Amino acid sequence: MNWKGISRNVGLALLVSSLFMFLSVLVSVLNGKDSACAALIISFTITFIFGAFPFIFVRRTSVITLKEGFVTITLSWLLSFVFGMLPYAMWGGPFTLQNAWFESVSGFTTTGATILDNIEALPRSLLFWRSSTHFIGGLGVVVFLLLIIPDSSPVKLRLANMEVGSLSRGGYAARTNRTVYIFAYVYLGIFVLAFLLYLLAGMPAFDAVCHAMSVSATGGFSTRNASIGAFGSRWIEGITILCMYLSSLHFGLLYLAIVSRSFKPLNNPVIKYYTGSILLASLLLGIGLKTGGFFGGWGESLWNGLFEIMCISSTSGFAIADNSQWPGALCALIIIVATVCGCAGSTSGGLKIDRIVLMFKSIGRQIIRILRPSSVHEVKFGGRVLNDEDLTPHLIYIVLYVLLLAFSAALCLWIGVGWDNAIAASITSISNVGPALGDMGSMGSFNVAPDPAKFVYTMDMFLGRVEIYPVLAVVAMLFDKRSR
Repeated sequence: MNWKGISRNVGLALLVSSLFMFLSVLVSVLNGKDSACAALIISFTITFIFGAFPFIFVRRTSVITLKEGFVTITLSWLLSFVFGMLPYAMWGGPFTLQNAWFESVSGFTTTGATILDNIEALPRSLLFWRSSTHFIGGLGVVVFLLLIIPDSSPVKLRLANMEVGSLSRGGYAARTNRTVYIFAYVYLGIFVLAFLLYLLAGMPAFDAVCHAMSVSATGGFSTRNASIGAFGSRWIEGITILCMYLSSLHFGLLYLAIVSRSFKPLNNPVIKYYTGSILLASLLLGIGLKTGGFFGGWGESLWNGLFEIMCISSTSGFAIADNSQWPGALCALIIIVATVCGCAGSTSGGLKIDRIVLMFKSIGRQIIRILRPSSVHEVKFGGRVLNDEDLTPHLIYIVLYVLLLAFSAALCLWIGVGWDNAIAASITSISNVGPALGDMGSMGSFNVAPDPAKFVYTMDMFLGRVEIYPVLAVVAMLFDKRSR
């Protein structure tokens, strides 16, 4: 195992985190050196030293194997979590070590769940750091690393192939090496768009920056206790809906639509399925909210239904209403949406609508094979024919997702979590959605969960963000003597 090469690449990922910690220090200074200034300075210093250490004492290596790539990806995320929790733990307040770990993992994985009951009690610099972890995690710790590595390096192509999954690559009309830049261009474009629109809608500049970082990453961390609902503006809510939708579409297709100045690239069956499912689920939720008497008029009910579904499907943890009192049928609808979520090649989590489409196409093909054994029925996806070798990894991923969910829910039940949040919080954690139901709902926090359950949820967040396979590969390597 080439630990020298791994350490240099992981060091780059830590330097990215240290950069945003430094920016958080500047925010603290601009706000009169608020109470988190010392914690951020110390955290920045520690993270920067550990990130720079390999470049001082480790010789450059240009060769990286497939196994070393998986180790690099896994360690980059895990160490980002560890060093990302330092500002919280050193600041103190509600941040015990477990709570600091939870907030860090939730931020970097863009889950958006929080242990904070009073977000507005945090100093501005720490609020900025929270949103920064979303911004880093949304683009991806490894993608940030790839933006720094020279194009000529074989390391870049190897890591790019691992970080950009096969489902994501399908929508890019470019080499894998180029897709990293395309993803970054669209990601930064949505961030700038959200920031400018929030400013025009009357949101204060600091809040606009933090919410733009959160919405472009489909994260959900807010600077206010009442989230987006605190601003009481339909314009701000509408901007959030638009940006959540854009951030949950395939970035490659968005890029093609922009450069070609045509909506033709968006005339994609997966996007049609996704948009249609959002509208249908929003309509059902809106009707349920109106008939249940939660809102007075149809317009308000449908609007709240659309906002909630868009938050869930894009895996953004924002809120404008409290879902803790909603009946079981509406909660079941939310959980179904939280399982599927957005498109591949976006910043959203979950199973992805692409895999669900593939699953139903595969089921349809199998039924036709049973009815007409001699017929030939092909699965077409994205303009190309898929064989069993193409389909199997995605169908197995769905199985792995269900198994992980079952194990996580059973573990939380054993720990003492109620059955509703043992299931709901496990789903929203694996899918990186964020808020669950009840006390852990849209206006609640995960602080009510026992510490062991919080740890289980953070592991779900991590596995959901990296999509399980890289971690399983590293675990398999640990038990494979030939990989040591």
